[in-house]
Amino acid sequence: MTTVDVALGTRSYPIWIGAGLLGDAARWRTAIRGRHVLVVTNATIAPLYLERVRAGLDGFVHEALVLPDGEAHKTLANGGEVFEALAELGASRDATLLALGGGVIGDLAGFAAACWMRGVDFVQMPTTLLAMVDSSVGGKTGVNLPAGKNLVGAFHQPRAVVADTATLATLPPREYRAGLAEVVKYGAIGDVAFFDWLEAHAAALNARDDAALIEAIARSCRHKAGVVARDEHEHGERALLNFGHTFGHALETETGYSNLLHGEAVAIGMVLAARLSADLGRAPREDAGRLERLLAALGLPTTPPACDPGRLLALMQLDKKNLSGRLRLILWRGIGRAEIVADVDERAIAGVLGGKT
Repeated sequence: MTTVDVALGTRSYPIWIGAGLLGDAARWRTAIRGRHVLVVTNATIAPLYLERVRAGLDGFVHEALVLPDGEAHKTLANGGEVFEALAELGASRDATLLALGGGVIGDLAGFAAACWMRGVDFVQMPTTLLAMVDSSVGGKTGVNLPAGKNLVGAFHQPRAVVADTATLATLPPREYRAGLAEVVKYGAIGDVAFFDWLEAHAAALNARDDAALIEAIARSCRHKAGVVARDEHEHGERALLNFGHTFGHALETETGYSNLLHGEAVAIGMVLAARLSADLGRAPREDAGRLERLLAALGLPTTPPACDPGRLLALMQLDKKNLSGRLRLILWRGIGRAEIVADVDERAIAGVLGGKT
């Protein structure tokens, strides 16, 4: 097992990475401080892992809430379902939520934990690669609106992250590949050596090699933990973690959170951001090609579905990184050198969205 620490003073917490951790209740029970526990999961994960987690909850007053699976269900209405379940449990201010599932469950349960009685504990138990390397770490929680992704939310750090890599064996191939997009992101924005490593180990990652997976997850989590420790509330450096996300979120919204998985949208978004950087003369065009080739080698899409560029641009203008109505994008100077860029020419953005580079 590997441990990565997120250093936030009195709110610091561990990320435990290894096989079989959901069954290691002696470890994760240490993160539960009260007597009430609500496990929030979904209909796909519950038959696979819920009983394993509940077996470790002897002595607690506990219940489980099973929600539908999918990004389309990360809504205020389902947040209300979590609140109702907490009320039925009689959950007090020392209650703990266990978020057992992928990024949707982690975001939703974390948002509910941030709101219930103005904030209670929660533990992330990610079961997808994307959640292990990204959404479970750093305390971003939230739900979607029809107008856009993650527009309602809160910063609320977990007490611990339990990344049981054995759960990845049951992850469908498409979901697994989507998680690799967020892994690639860490190399793309600030770690050339990691990007080189990913190119060299693409075949091993495609084969779900245990050693390669644990290395990739640990390096991704260390990178994110360092950024979060330096900029918890995204006033500066943390925004770089959204490389590709402004494009990607617009694509997800426009396609109704159904045609593209989040990681697929991010993969396409990173390619668009790299192409735009090249179009603006900020980065070598060959680096955009190198990024596109790595993503394709990992089985990820690199071309957006047919969408109206004007509509996508309008959705991008709702992005949370924008300030005072000014569009801010995460672009790069090349591999490993991401940067925040304000007031990007909207004609250039529309050109990239329309396939003109």
